[in-house]
Amino acid sequence: MKRITVSALVLASSLATPSLAQSPPTRDPAQIEAGTYQVDANHTQVGWRVSHMGFSNYAGGFSNVSGTLDLQPKNPAQSKLTVKIPVASVTTTSDKLTGELKGDQWLDAAKFPDMTFVSTKVTPEGRDKAKVAGDLTLHGVTKPVTLDVTLVGAGTNPLSKKLTVGFEATGTLKRSEFGVKTYVPLIGDDLHLTIAGAFEHQD
Repeated sequence: MKRITVSALVLASSLATPSLAQSPPTRDPAQIEAGTYQVDANHTQVGWRVSHMGFSNYAGGFSNVSGTLDLQPKNPAQSKLTVKIPVASVTTTSDKLTGELKGDQWLDAAKFPDMTFVSTKVTPEGRDKAKVAGDLTLHGVTKPVTLDVTLVGAGTNPLSKKLTVGFEATGTLKRSEFGVKTYVPLIGDDLHLTIAGAFEHQD
């Protein structure tokens, strides 16, 4: 019987399986390509949480996000962001509560199908952070909201081969100011948002 060496097995494996090796994502804006990026909906998450009667911080999420980022790394103040979130995509760990949140006592997804955010000002805060002010529309009401944004990383996705950039954003709004007043203050008025955003460069 012939001996099969470890090196031969490694070679065979490398020929059979495409390499997923990649250079580490960068957090240096000087190395990020400017241009138009679109939301990668499969890898973008919008999370939210509210106080539940002061006993716990109850969390849920939204999905199927879409939007466009005009990214200008060398002049971040000129960057622009537009995001659309389908309200009917809201989820929780309770099917009953999820259904209620979509109804007219809460988000009223049938009448107000989308939550949108359109940036109006980007203020850099160091090399990889910024405050992004914009107009958020929810439940038919538009009000200014500011997001604290941190660059997570940028580079070529080893699977899609597309230039990809990712950010984490956080912000807080008063849901009652947008007309979602059910059970305030028993259920917290402060709605805390956390956004894990991935964007793919458009050639």
